[in-house]
Amino acid sequence: MSTDLPRLHRLLGGPGLAWLVGRVRRRLESGQPLDTTVTRPEAGDAERAAVGRLLGRAPRPGRSLSVSLAAVDQVLRDSGACPEGLAAAVIALTGPVTPRRETADRLTLAWERAFAPLADAAAARPELADWYATLHATGLVRRLARTPEEATPLLAALARLLPHLPVSSPRSLSAFAAEHTGDAHALDHGRLATLTLDAVRTLTGTAPGSDTQSRRDAWASVGLLLDELSSQVLALNLPGDDRTATGRALTALGSSAQPAVLTLRQLVRDPPHLPLPPPASDQDHPRRDGTVHICENPAVVLAAADRLGRDCAPLICLQGQPSTAALRLLRLCADRGWTLRYHGDFDWGGFRIAGRLLAHVPWTPWRYTTADYRAALARHPATTPLTGAPADTPWDPPLAQTVRAAGRRIEEELVLDHLLTDLGGHDSHGA
Repeated sequence: MSTDLPRLHRLLGGPGLAWLVGRVRRRLESGQPLDTTVTRPEAGDAERAAVGRLLGRAPRPGRSLSVSLAAVDQVLRDSGACPEGLAAAVIALTGPVTPRRETADRLTLAWERAFAPLADAAAARPELADWYATLHATGLVRRLARTPEEATPLLAALARLLPHLPVSSPRSLSAFAAEHTGDAHALDHGRLATLTLDAVRTLTGTAPGSDTQSRRDAWASVGLLLDELSSQVLALNLPGDDRTATGRALTALGSSAQPAVLTLRQLVRDPPHLPLPPPASDQDHPRRDGTVHICENPAVVLAAADRLGRDCAPLICLQGQPSTAALRLLRLCADRGWTLRYHGDFDWGGFRIAGRLLAHVPWTPWRYTTADYRAALARHPATTPLTGAPADTPWDPPLAQTVRAAGRRIEEELVLDHLLTDLGGHDSHGA
């Protein structure tokens, strides 16, 4: 005998029994038997009346409502509404039931298929083995793409990118994205960029971070340039060379003591050689001791160019947080054997800049220690009050404590004369 759908709807399909049908369906999905009693706490009058009509007797009084599923099964069979019983009735009313374990197995298999191209790509890169295992085990991909169907094209695109990182020669991020994904903006932001940057940081050891500068640094670490013209660094009297266009530009500008503005594009695509000065008998001359001084504020460069001219020691200016171009130039200097000495503002913002720089390149303080702060404060006791969140000074831990206790900031401009003395070759302060 077949199910009598009209009669079944009259018996079991009304709104007063929706909770009962839903409860039975969930038991079927979880593989639980139907030879039990289910309870509805705080049952309404309509629900109690519906159960009474179904079973042919009024429910017991009380706030909760208990229903024997075996009794419902018997009613459905005896009435001819569904001779196959309660399970078949619920399926007829609500559609096929897939057991949750089977659903879970299918979902697991679908995710494995989505990850398969990336698994193959990572297997070819042993250095990415731990990264892939972590990515597969954690929920990052599932947060970015909620279903295997949504994740499949995302992970396939990532798998196509990994074999080409790092790039063999520097190029723009947009050109790389266009070649390998068909979309020049595919790596600007979004899910694919997030996952690719995660892999890039594993490949190169670049520090994590979600700000624009951190992203630029990470992309640059694999030869991909983001905003390669807008990322710039200011320099004065860096040594030039005759083998690169950038080096020739430095030579020309240095001959007239003009500051140079170098772009990330120049420093990556045509980096200068930055030769160390030859040995000289006068080792105190600023152009002869292999030291590059670094400052935070362009006012120092301007004053050095005006007052010292060609006699100024090589000087690089960060102009705030170090740009990718600045970090690239400083790495070039360090790789060539130059000694880097840094000075910045004595305040929390300045300390954060210095800390970020120290995380990328080695430097020693240039008049940037506790003793230097105390000396400057003695000369300028009424400076601007210190504000903002504190920051550490890993190059000189007592410095942060001293500045916090004094509560006063010292900007570079206040110690400009001392900095120029050093840059002019009369540095008695030491490294």
